Amino acid sequence: MTAPLTENIDSREHRRESTFIRLLKRPAGSISLAILLLLVLIAVFAPLLAPYDPNFVDLSITRAPPSPEHLLGGDTTGRDVLSRLIFGARITIWGAVVAIVTSIVIGVPSGLAAGYFGGTFDRIATWLSDAIQSVPGMIILLIVGANTGNNFDILMVTIGVFMAPGYFRLTRSTVLAVRNETYVDAARVSGLSNARIMSRHVIRPVIAPIVIQSALTAGMAMGMQAGLQFLGIGGGTTPGWGAAMNEGFRVMRTDPLLLLWPSLALGISVAALAVLGSTLADVMSVKTPMLTSRQRRRIAAKAAAGRSADEVSTITGSVSHRAADSAVRLENLRVKYETAKGPVEVVHGITLDVAPGEVLGIVGESGSGKSQTVFSMLDLLPKAGYATADAIWIGGKDVTRLPRAARAKLLGRAIGYVPQEPMTNLDPSFTIGHQLCEPLKSVHGLSSTDAKARALEMLDRVGIVDPARVMRSYPHELSGGMAQRVLIAGAIAGHPQVLVADEPTTALDVTVQAEVLELLRELQQEYRMALVIVTHNFGVVADICDRVVVMRNGAIEEIGDVSGIFSSPESDYTRELIAASLDGAASRAELDATQASSEKENEGVRA
Repeated sequence: MTAPLTENIDSREHRRESTFIRLLKRPAGSISLAILLLLVLIAVFAPLLAPYDPNFVDLSITRAPPSPEHLLGGDTTGRDVLSRLIFGARITIWGAVVAIVTSIVIGVPSGLAAGYFGGTFDRIATWLSDAIQSVPGMIILLIVGANTGNNFDILMVTIGVFMAPGYFRLTRSTVLAVRNETYVDAARVSGLSNARIMSRHVIRPVIAPIVIQSALTAGMAMGMQAGLQFLGIGGGTTPGWGAAMNEGFRVMRTDPLLLLWPSLALGISVAALAVLGSTLADVMSVKTPMLTSRQRRRIAAKAAAGRSADEVSTITGSVSHRAADSAVRLENLRVKYETAKGPVEVVHGITLDVAPGEVLGIVGESGSGKSQTVFSMLDLLPKAGYATADAIWIGGKDVTRLPRAARAKLLGRAIGYVPQEPMTNLDPSFTIGHQLCEPLKSVHGLSSTDAKARALEMLDRVGIVDPARVMRSYPHELSGGMAQRVLIAGAIAGHPQVLVADEPTTALDVTVQAEVLELLRELQQEYRMALVIVTHNFGVVADICDRVVVMRNGAIEEIGDVSGIFSSPESDYTRELIAASLDGAASRAELDATQASSEKENEGVRA
């Protein structure tokens, strides 16, 4: 169901607000923003704030030191230094605005068109961008200044032209990354014009980089503007900071303060813009809050402290005998994620266990908390998430009381993992042999020879026809079913006590699904592993599992033996899932019968 329009608008407004709030929460962001806001206010209200006319000459204050009447003293011609600095802020900001607007007007539309359309325009625009960057800008500025009477606005427009290639390249690279996205194709197929697609769909990802680039460009424009004024370009009567620095430079041995004040003003302004730009980049690149290792330890300690000693003793006494007999046991597991609005709980205090040699299915619709449960077991939650539990027992050990480094050592040894979408879980840069042997050598301490022998043995065991060839192959040279078998081989190579398979058949066709399920069943029985299968399909549960946990909205809806769940489910939700999964779906027996019938027909045709 499509969300209401008002809900979408509120969501966008919240994202904008949360970005601004995250910026303010960072000291670097809030301080730099406050400095720039103060500078803008000084520039806007310069006529009200300046105590004197910036060009009024009073020979009595020539090179005068700071005093109550003239807080920063007088310059070499008898003008008030503070008044000239205040009006200089107005000139400096206006120059930066002119340069930035010019750069955006030239660079963004051209980069948008070049990235979206490509072709001849892209080649010509890229060549012009490279040509502009290769031209020595200062020489061109000197020529422009000499032929325009040092017109300040034209000089700043020229600076903007030389900064436009930065916006062009930034926009073009961003558009190239999104122009072939499916939502752009959908907009094109729906009949939207190219102009509307670019203005509504393609330009949005460019906005954040442009904001960051503008903060950095403003500092560069201020520096170049001051450099021109320092060289005497831009008007002799303009009360600019660069002109003041030039004046102070000539007398810095006798009156160093005349150089200090404009240098401080320019340096603080440029530094504030640079810090604001880098802070904006950090804030905008982080979509969700991230937890540091220290924060995770603090949360775990707080959760442990929240239980009294009697409660811990009661819990330990009641489950220790059962946990010792379990391959995996979760006690009151809760999973939370940090968001801009505060922590959000997605798994709500579930308890389950898996006996050695048992096959447990965790089933539920998308978003029910299945994967979050097994990720907590594997300690693979994203950085924004964290799990708390009274206890998580794996192989008879309560891992919640182990250091994280000790818990990590269980991976590949006590517990193995088979992820979904096999092609995306193999590194395309390395061969299959390298990816299978590396854990065997680093985790299990096998020699290169033994690791290769073990890998070949596991590939043969999972049904790979030519293990030696597959060892030399790269992931793109395998089919989806072969890649899934490779992942299973890697997971069982360390002979784990528990094997977790997260949607192991999702990305495979129906016949390959049956083969993979049959392989998992055989391996589980052969190695007497506990097998935990996460799936949304009750057909998989009926095919391979001994017990099933039905999850809904982060909680356990129902748990029991597969036969009992199928014959008499207690929950209406379970009945709906069973009906949805099995309605019209072929069982493995039917698939085998169909395949056998097809083979007989083929034999008859050949005969």
